[in-house]
Amino acid sequence: MTNLTFSVIKVLGTSAVASAIAILWAPLLIDFLYKHQLWKKTGGKKAISGEEAVVFNSLHKERETKVPRMGGLLIFITVVAITLVSYFTPLNFLSRSQTWLPLFTLMAASLFGLLDDILVVSNLGKYIGGGISFKKRLVVVALIGLAGGLWFFYKLQWDVISIPLVGHFAIGIWYVPLFVLVMIACWSGGIIDGIDGLSGGAFASMFGAFTVIAFSQGKVDLATFCAVITGTLFSFLWFNIPPARFYMTEVGSLGLVATLSVVAFLTDSVVVLPIIAGLLVLEVGSVIIQLLSKKIRKKKIFLSTPIHHHFEAIGWPAYKVTMRLWIVGIVLAIIGVVIKLLG
Repeated sequence: MTNLTFSVIKVLGTSAVASAIAILWAPLLIDFLYKHQLWKKTGGKKAISGEEAVVFNSLHKERETKVPRMGGLLIFITVVAITLVSYFTPLNFLSRSQTWLPLFTLMAASLFGLLDDILVVSNLGKYIGGGISFKKRLVVVALIGLAGGLWFFYKLQWDVISIPLVGHFAIGIWYVPLFVLVMIACWSGGIIDGIDGLSGGAFASMFGAFTVIAFSQGKVDLATFCAVITGTLFSFLWFNIPPARFYMTEVGSLGLVATLSVVAFLTDSVVVLPIIAGLLVLEVGSVIIQLLSKKIRKKKIFLSTPIHHHFEAIGWPAYKVTMRLWIVGIVLAIIGVVIKLLG
């Protein structure tokens, strides 16, 4: 068996195993979530600007009733378990140079997200339904990004950013604040978790893209790690498509977006990240545009934000919004991969 054949089996086989394991134990997680009623106990949602999100609440009042949070535990637990167990198998992909950092990031961010979810279902915290305040979450995400940036710059001695078809540029200590900025930007995109099945499919296309990029660079362990996340996301989707049996919420989305930013730096793909993660950019951009319009023009541009809720508000069925954005996400991921490989 050639090294290439073994590497392909390692990437795809481990991904398939992770997907199968996630499918098998998901019913246990679902039973646990429903048994303990781990859903938001108070209805209603407020916009970032503070007022009641009237359009959103009218669209989601019935659908969000008694559907548990913390579905992201399926992703977090499965990925961490498969990665650690692989160390004792011939398909080991737990390596210091490629997977330690994204694995640690996934664990740290997911556990913080889990804390936020626990506060929400416990009705604690500053917001309706509980939860950690926006400012505190921002600080924690920035600290995770700072730790990652310092590790890359001082420990790995990385300070080069590659622009496909242009060249490589050493930016010195500015690498650290860039890392923090990218981490915060990816975290902001976590708002894509808003319609049944949307976030799972979106993140699957992104991590699938980085599986290809990492493999093309000979980083087989990192490619396997990304493939495991992708396979687990497919299993998550099995239970998250309409009608959703659970929602991903912070334990899933925060861990995924933080890991996504680290993987982008590990593959030197930060420049194409906005393309591969174009759906996150679209979601965050719609919110920013809406806020600026309300502040400057005193009126809204979209009926509701993030933009997937605008499409719902103009009459698109939720499944149509989800599938069309899946298609957009896949196409953007392919474009991002092609640009990176050309570079």
